[in-house]
Amino acid sequence: MYPMRVLLAGALAIALGALPVAAQAETLAEALASAYTNNPNIESARISVKSAAEDIALRQANKRPTIAANITGSYDWSLADGNYSSTDSLTGGLSYNQNLFDNFQTDAQIEQARALADLSGQTLRNAEQNVLLSVVQAYMNVIRDTQLVSSRQESITFYDAQLKSANDRLEVGEGTKIDVAQAQARQAQAVASLRAAQTSLQTSQASYQRWVGHRPSNLSSNVGFAGLIPGSIDAAIASAEERHPAILSAKAAIRSGQAGTDAAQAAFGPTLDLIGSLCGFGCFGEQDVSGVSGSVRLSLSIPIYAGGALGASVRKANLEQIKSEVDAMSTYDEVRESVITSWATLQNSAAQIESAQASVSSVQQVLNGVIQERDLGQRTTLDVLNSQAELTTSKETLIQASSSRVIAMFTLIASTGRLSAAELNLPVSLKSGDNYTRTVEDVWQELRVVAD
Repeated sequence: MYPMRVLLAGALAIALGALPVAAQAETLAEALASAYTNNPNIESARISVKSAAEDIALRQANKRPTIAANITGSYDWSLADGNYSSTDSLTGGLSYNQNLFDNFQTDAQIEQARALADLSGQTLRNAEQNVLLSVVQAYMNVIRDTQLVSSRQESITFYDAQLKSANDRLEVGEGTKIDVAQAQARQAQAVASLRAAQTSLQTSQASYQRWVGHRPSNLSSNVGFAGLIPGSIDAAIASAEERHPAILSAKAAIRSGQAGTDAAQAAFGPTLDLIGSLCGFGCFGEQDVSGVSGSVRLSLSIPIYAGGALGASVRKANLEQIKSEVDAMSTYDEVRESVITSWATLQNSAAQIESAQASVSSVQQVLNGVIQERDLGQRTTLDVLNSQAELTTSKETLIQASSSRVIAMFTLIASTGRLSAAELNLPVSLKSGDNYTRTVEDVWQELRVVAD
């Protein structure tokens, strides 16, 4: 029996290896908060929001003047008929260039950049939902696998007792070698099942550390957040249509497509630029003449032919707009399907739990009765072993159903667009990138350091 003790000790080490002495229980809310704060997927999406915000500033720059200081120095020399001559000059001044009218092309490009920034913001929300849902799955998988390890340890203990009982009865002539062999076979099966559970638990712990940022520590099965579950499937669908980041991303993509079409069509119109220059010194090429000079001019450009590029740009923009509308229809269908599937899965998991609880209770009574009948000679050892196997199956079905119900609950919350740090009221600083976007739209931001 020594190898069995080693196996049981190893299982206990795996199940509890992450727990320090007198460790505090880590709630699901704490795990979610840790993941929200530290997970690189969310931070990467947040950086993308900032990058998209810069496109707004780039487009807005086309409506603003460009001012530059210019200094030009030159040295000219010549050698002719043995005579060397040279001249030098140094001039400096300012240049000014501003677009006054471009047929509203820049306005359309700014609107397109804002739509894409909104889309990037919804991508951040979607990444947030995916991370938080992955945390829930990892959290419940650790709890499930820890309970499975414990359940299978109990099965091994039971089969150890049955094997001992079979040997004792064989020694006094009340049992057979078949009883002993059957008990040994079931014990070997239980050992294999325990090893499988240990492997699954190690995998779940690794997944937990990936999403949360540290190893699991004394997790609690009381998860809460039931108040976020909609009261009906119609309410769930309505919430998804209003809040789900995929649908909001689709709407932003349509806005971007419409603005892109406007910008492409505006390229056929005229553009008017104001160009100015000011010379502050060295303006007249003579060292003893001082003064300033300047010029102001207007430049009007009307496109006539561009090799087909303008027409192709409009056609492509129209196609992109149509595609965004078709994609939005597909997104609506996918989100609706997700809501209905999540709702049905949640309802089914509740029924599965109720059924598994009833099964565990009844099979436990059956096992107790079969053991008593076996002791009275009315049942065989195989009957006891079969009853224990059925009880183990019922317990593990209940464990699986309980874990699946929590995951289904949060999957439904995610499908309605409410799985976020704000909706869950997590104790964290919310990440959006909105402050960064407002800052970069500031006309003078180029002269300051941008921070968020």
